[in-house]
Amino acid sequence: MVLPRRVRLLVAARAVNQLGAFSLAFLTVLLSRGFGASLATAGAVSAGFGLATIPSRLLGGRLADRLGRRRTILLGLVGCAAAQLGIATAPDLAVAAVCAVLLGLAFELYEPPSQAMIADAIPAEGRASAYALLTTALAVGNMGAGLVADVVGRANLRWLFVVDAATCLACALIIRLALPADQPSAKRVDEAAPGPNPWRDRALLTMTAAGTVFALVYMLMLVSLPLSLSADGMNPASAGLVMAVSTLALVAARPVMRLRRLADLSATAAFAAGYLLMAGGLAGYAVAHTLLVLLAPTVAWSLGNLLLMGHAFAVVSGLAPPGASARYLAVYGLSWGFATVAAPLAGTWLIGAFGPGTLWTAMAVVCLAMAVAQPPLLRRLARSDQERDSKSLASSAVSSGLA
Repeated sequence: MVLPRRVRLLVAARAVNQLGAFSLAFLTVLLSRGFGASLATAGAVSAGFGLATIPSRLLGGRLADRLGRRRTILLGLVGCAAAQLGIATAPDLAVAAVCAVLLGLAFELYEPPSQAMIADAIPAEGRASAYALLTTALAVGNMGAGLVADVVGRANLRWLFVVDAATCLACALIIRLALPADQPSAKRVDEAAPGPNPWRDRALLTMTAAGTVFALVYMLMLVSLPLSLSADGMNPASAGLVMAVSTLALVAARPVMRLRRLADLSATAAFAAGYLLMAGGLAGYAVAHTLLVLLAPTVAWSLGNLLLMGHAFAVVSGLAPPGASARYLAVYGLSWGFATVAAPLAGTWLIGAFGPGTLWTAMAVVCLAMAVAQPPLLRRLARSDQERDSKSLASSAVSSGLA
């Protein structure tokens, strides 16, 4: 199917924004090296950023209904740019810490309206390919971001935040000029009718808890890699090159993932294989002490990540009643906010107390545990979903008979 022009423009704009998105991986390093903060303090500030992203996502959903999709996206992008420039020009640690928290408050504002804008423009049967296009574009943007970080970060880590701010403003300009204006307020309120409460769905909350474990592992890798490289005597900016290889592996694997045998892989098998691949990659990080040796584990990690990300959102979408998928995915997305809070604290503590090898080994063990625990969890959720559907059909039949 041919995607509408506004969806293609939105995807292109988000890819431009993603070109600078690697700055956050260097926040703890900048705070410790540039402002003299201890590892514990730098981790606490990064956790403050992560904590602020939790209400940011919820606020983004509310503003999308009240202010409109485009206005909320613009507000989030401009807010991110202002906070990032504040970090880049901060004269001391206190100002940098405040700007980091403000960045967290703006950071997730544009995610719910971006996802809702795609849902508004695409019928249900075509949304999967539209979201796949968005994921691919962001992956390509990430690859560019890794290369930018590797070059710019060697000069001065503050410049990474300047570049990120510039890409946010460029994305905002594209959206402001190319996307249609928001609908009138009254119509949006009518569309935002009350519906099923995702916070009362135990299956969703269970998946969110499991998703938080995955997100924590992912965020630990992101925020700890520069610190780990530095502890091993390598330039922390080389994390940009490692992540560029990760994204290249993701993009290269997409055609392979469309092969029939892999495309038909069940969710339980995909989760088991994904976590095993991630565990192998993390175990490789524990014993790798040169940049070249890090690349092979990075490929394994990336392939596991690809398997898990796609199937997780598919499972959550399947749990949602008709018309409630956006709310379900928004709640599930909060797992990333929780992980962003915990990852800097756990990563800096483990590296400071035990060294990077212990961190990577612990993460590999967690992935092995999830490879064992997640498949039976998915089978229980599937049985619960079938029972709920059966009860719903029986209730509908009774109602029809009474009518």
